[in-house]
Amino acid sequence: MTQWLRSSLNCTATAMALAYGTSVSAQSAPTSATDITREQIQTVLASMGESIDRQLKIADIGGGENVGVGILHRDGDNDTDGAHRGIIHAQVTEVYIILSGGGTLLTGGDIIDPTEPSAGSILIGPTFSGQSRNGQIREISEGDVVVIPAGVLHAWTLIPDEVTYLSVRIDPHLALPAGYVNPEIR
Repeated sequence: MTQWLRSSLNCTATAMALAYGTSVSAQSAPTSATDITREQIQTVLASMGESIDRQLKIADIGGGENVGVGILHRDGDNDTDGAHRGIIHAQVTEVYIILSGGGTLLTGGDIIDPTEPSAGSILIGPTFSGQSRNGQIREISEGDVVVIPAGVLHAWTLIPDEVTYLSVRIDPHLALPAGYVNPEIR
C-alpha cells in the first residue's frame, strides 16, 4: 500500500496543480517539498482517540495557496444513519484518498436549510451544514479517490464497519495556516 499511497498522492498533486492552473512567480515559489511519512500518518492515527479528523501538515504551495493533509477515521457511530444532511466547506476543496474500509457517501445536490457558516478551524476553514436534495449517493471503498470542490455538500450516510482516509485540502483562500505541523509529529 505504501507504493500505492505515494502514487496516489503524486497523481492527486499533479491533477490539482493542472486543474487550478496555478502560476507561481520565482519570488513566491516554495524552495522545498513537504513530506508526510507513513510513520507520521500512523503516529497521528494512533493518537486520535475520539477525534475523527486530525490535520497532519499544512504547506504553502506558492501562488497564494496552501495545501493541508489530514487523516480521518470513522466508524458506524460517525455516519448520518441514512439522513441526507452534510457539511459544506466554503473555501476548501477536499480530495479523499480511501486507505481502508468504506461506506456510502453523499455529495452535492440542492442545499436545503443551510446553517450559518462557522468561523472555521485548522482542519477545513469556514464550514456550514444543510440537507441535500437530489445529491449523488454511491459506495466508496479502499483505493477510491473522491474530489469534493469547495461549496459541495458531503456526508457519510452509512459506514458498515469503518473507513480510514487521507484528505488533501486545497486552500486557495489561505484559510488554513501554512507551516502547521501536528504536535504528535513535530
